[in-house]
Amino acid sequence: MSFFKLKIENKIAELAFNRPEKANALHAEAWKEMKAHFEAFSQNPEVRVIILSGEGKHWCAGIDLELLMSLAGLGSIECEGRKREQVRSFIQELQACINAIEVCRKPVLAAIHNGCIGGGVDIATACDMRYATEAAYFSVKEIDLGLVADIGTLQRLPKIIHPGMAAEMAYTARKVYGPEATQIGLVNKLYSDKDALLEGVREIAQTIAEKSPLVTRGIKEILQYTRDHSVRESLDYVATYNAAYLLSNDLMTAFQANMIKSKPIFED
Repeated sequence: MSFFKLKIENKIAELAFNRPEKANALHAEAWKEMKAHFEAFSQNPEVRVIILSGEGKHWCAGIDLELLMSLAGLGSIECEGRKREQVRSFIQELQACINAIEVCRKPVLAAIHNGCIGGGVDIATACDMRYATEAAYFSVKEIDLGLVADIGTLQRLPKIIHPGMAAEMAYTARKVYGPEATQIGLVNKLYSDKDALLEGVREIAQTIAEKSPLVTRGIKEILQYTRDHSVRESLDYVATYNAAYLLSNDLMTAFQANMIKSKPIFED
């Protein structure tokens, strides 16, 4: 695995796209590597929160066009049904790589600088929180490539920002820069440059890393369940969830720390 940079320190995993010569566009091996990293983070007790950043000029330019062009090789399959089956499998494999971010049990903070393009938006929308530089921009670029975005943006973006704005981005492929991205709720906070961005996001990540990891994992699960279900269903689910997890050591640790005005230390 060599298409990402990884550092784990103080319960924070910092993972960075590392194909700067390709604007961090991901080829087949890089997609598989990203999926493997997030699956590992989900099970690693030394990781409580993840920062996803990018090396080089851009955050992520999505799918390497060479990977898309590889679909031309399916022309050798004579049976149209089997050919379409392979295309569907190809799309689902890429979807699974992005889904790994969403189903990872730890919060994922995207630290975005400059271009977040095409599949990069798919990845960003699967993260729990997005932070960006003022010069960052987001472009749902697929329409300009003659295809319907199919690995997450059209499913997740309308649940993050107003559906009408999501539709505008998808229909026009225009660049939505940092200030507008913050205004429409796509980005939590802007920073002046990449150094300030990473410093700020690390501070947020450190705050999260110091909280109860059991509760942090629960919050992520409940937020995602609520997004996809009604209020009544979600209230019932969280009641059942807390019936299982509320009476934890972390609850007593937090109470005791509050009583003596000290900083709680939670087990992994």
